[in-house]
Amino acid sequence: MKKAFFAAFLAIFLFISSSTTYAAQNQIKVDGVTITSDVNPEMKNKRAMVPLRVMSESLGASVEWSDSEVILAKSEMKVKLAVNRSIAEKNGKKMLLDVKPYTKNNRIYVPLRFIAEAFGCNVNYSNFAVTVDTKPLFINGVQVKALQQEYHMFMGGVVQQVHGNAYNETIYNIFAKNIGKKVEAPANYSWSFTIDTPVSYYKNAQYDFLGQKGKSLARFDIYSLISPVPSELSTEYPEILIHDVSKDEWYLFNDTARKSINQLMDTAGKNGFLKIISNTVV
Repeated sequence: MKKAFFAAFLAIFLFISSSTTYAAQNQIKVDGVTITSDVNPEMKNKRAMVPLRVMSESLGASVEWSDSEVILAKSEMKVKLAVNRSIAEKNGKKMLLDVKPYTKNNRIYVPLRFIAEAFGCNVNYSNFAVTVDTKPLFINGVQVKALQQEYHMFMGGVVQQVHGNAYNETIYNIFAKNIGKKVEAPANYSWSFTIDTPVSYYKNAQYDFLGQKGKSLARFDIYSLISPVPSELSTEYPEILIHDVSKDEWYLFNDTARKSINQLMDTAGKNGFLKIISNTVV
C-alpha cells in the first residue's frame, strides 16, 4: 500500500515538475517584455524554437517570402531560411542550423539563438526562461527607454508607450529617413479638427523618444492637411508635414511613412510591447 502511494506521489511530482519546466522554457522575453503569440515557443533537440514572424518583428526585422524561402531583413543584414532545410544564408554566407525550421499549427518555427544572434542580439538562459536583449537606441548619446505616442480623438485621447529597442529604433529610422525638404510652419495647426479654417493642419499624433529618466530626447509631431486645395496649390500646401519639436523645424513628410509607423505601433501592441499610460476616450 505504501509503495503504491509513493509511486502515485512520485508520478504526480514528476508531472508537475515537468509541466512547470515546460512552461518556464516557453517563456521568452525580449528587452524585458514577454512576447505575446497565438502559438507557444517550444523545445526541440534541446533548442528553443520560436514562431518566426512574431520573433522577427520583435527584433525589428521585416519578413518577406520569395518562392519557397523566407527572407528576414534589418538594416544591412539579410537572412534566408527554408522549411525543412538545415542550411541558411546570412548575407550570402551559408550557415548550418542545429535544427531545421518546421511548420506547426500553420506557423513556421525557427531556432531562436540563430535568429537573435544573426541580428546582433544577446541570448541568455536563466531559470529555464529565455531572455533576448536587442541593441539599444541612443539619441545624442543618451539611451532611449521608451517611445511615447499621444493621439487625440473627438472625445478624449490616448497616451501609450512602446518598450522595445527594435521597434523604437525602426520607428526612429523611419522619421530620420523620410524627413523631406524644410518648409515654413503652416499658419493654422492644432489638435482640433478645424474644418472651417482654410488651409489648416490637424495633428495626427506626437512621438516622444524618452530617456531613462523620462525626459524627451526627441519629439516629432505629424500633421495632415484638413481642407483640400486645388492641385496647382498642392506644392504650396502639402498633404503631410512633420514638426521636429526638439529643433522647432518643419519638414515635408509622406503618407507611406506615416502608415508604416502606425503599422509598427499596432504590431508592437499585438506582440505585447505596448503599454497604455492613459485613455480618456469617451
